[in-house]
Formats: sequence, structure tokens, C-alpha cells
Amino acid sequence: MTAPLRDPAHRVSRRAITLWLLEALFGFLLLVGGSALAASWIAGAGWSWVPSWISERIWWLPVAIAVVELPFVVIEPLWRYAVHRWELSGDVVYARSGWFSRQWVFVPVSRIQTVDKDQGWLERLLGLATVEIRTASYAGSSSIKGLDVGVAARLAEDLAHRAHELRDDAT
Repeated sequence: MTAPLRDPAHRVSRRAITLWLLEALFGFLLLVGGSALAASWIAGAGWSWVPSWISERIWWLPVAIAVVELPFVVIEPLWRYAVHRWELSGDVVYARSGWFSRQWVFVPVSRIQTVDKDQGWLERLLGLATVEIRTASYAGSSSIKGLDVGVAARLAEDLAHRAHELRDDAT
């Protein structure tokens, strides 16, 4: 019998909730705004092939999309924060991410080829960063999003240093 996977030791930064909330809000506004544009186009075009029961109620489209999507805008950032964790233990990086589907990734430090610290403009505003860990295998690569910029820099440096030491030991 195998033991269940334990949670990785470290949470991402609490500011990641704000990042994911803003990203969800941008998507929400694009979706609702796009549906409002489509509704105004359909209402103004006077298309005869559109059934009258649809064209008379076309403004319900952006309202319905907003009602359906709004709970996800609120729930997703909190849920992702509860799920996203990471840990560097021994010679393995262990990361868990996702919200609808979960992904557990174990990356052996000895397999790491590159470690990058990335910051999008929104991450930079919030003092966050993403650590990208790449191996020769796509399946072995991972990213840890929502880290405090200082934590991300230390993690990237530590991983690069450990990977270099392990490669030197193997030769």
C-alpha cells in the first residue's frame, strides 16, 4: 500500500490571490464586453434570419455570461491559493498547482537544464515572480507561479547552484 502524497511545504505569496483576481477580472471584462458588443451588433444589424425571440432578448446574453462567470472570478483566486504549493527538499523540486485539475510535479535537481525567473508586468507591480524549471523532457519541466520576488530569486539561484554541483559530481 502506498502512502498518499503530502502537501509541499511552502505556499505561494498571498499577493498571488490579487494577481489571479486581476487576471480573472480582465478575462471577465473581455468576455462580458465582447458579448455586449456582439449583442449590440446583432440588435443593430436587423438580421432577418435571427429568430425574433432571440433578437428581442439579445441583451440578456452579456447579463447571463456575467452571472455565470462572476462566481468563478471570486472563487478561482482563493481556490488556486489553497492548492498552489512548492518545496525544494533534498534533490527534488516538488510543486502542486491547478484549480479544476491538479498537477503534482517532481523534478529531480540532477535533471534540471535551466532555471529562469520570469516577471510579467502585473507580477512586477505586485512584487511577484514565476520560477521556470526546465529539463530535457517537457514532462519533467515545471513552473512555480505567484512567488514573492525575493523568494523566487533565492529559489532560482539555489536550484541552479545545486544542479551545477550535482552535474559536477556526476562527471
